[in-house]
Amino acid sequence: MQLVFVSIISLGLYFGFTMMQTIRHRSYFISPENKLSKNNELHKLPIKPSRKEMYIRILFLILCLGIVVLLAKLLSKDVEHIVKWAGAPKSLVGVIIAGIVLLPECLAAFRAARNNQIQTSLNLAFGSALASIGLSIPVIAITSVVTGIRMSLGIDTKSTILLGLSLFIITISLATGKTNIMQGFVLISIFLIYLFTIIIP
Repeated sequence: MQLVFVSIISLGLYFGFTMMQTIRHRSYFISPENKLSKNNELHKLPIKPSRKEMYIRILFLILCLGIVVLLAKLLSKDVEHIVKWAGAPKSLVGVIIAGIVLLPECLAAFRAARNNQIQTSLNLAFGSALASIGLSIPVIAITSVVTGIRMSLGIDTKSTILLGLSLFIITISLATGKTNIMQGFVLISIFLIYLFTIIIP
């Protein structure tokens, strides 16, 4: 029951973010067209796609997600073989596959940040994280319930502390509206510590 409840909450968060992204705060996610003109007037937002276009986009989204999942499945055996050969823990396989799946969004977010498009960078990062969590957990929960495989969602003490530190740094950045490169270095350091402790527990 806890697994089902967490799945419903995860889906709710994902659909809430999607609604905010496409309806309520749509202007935040369309950066090129939203620049102020010389008269401080907001440029007209692009027309919303028709229902037909929306259904076609949803179909291609599902198709692309399916291709990504299949590629991840095909790669997982080779990655597992390399990890075993290197003598690293098996948990590293999941981190590598997740990194491969999230690589396009990470590169796009990095490129946007380099071009000083912070809003776009944050949108990509949040959207990618919410999609990964909000859609993966329900699928895992359904698989667990249908197959009868017992599954527990959680992280160990070390990961909890690192997650708390990351959230603290991000909260400082977002709450004040100002950030600097040092906060970025701290977040990258926390991530590298996480990777290091997976490889050498």
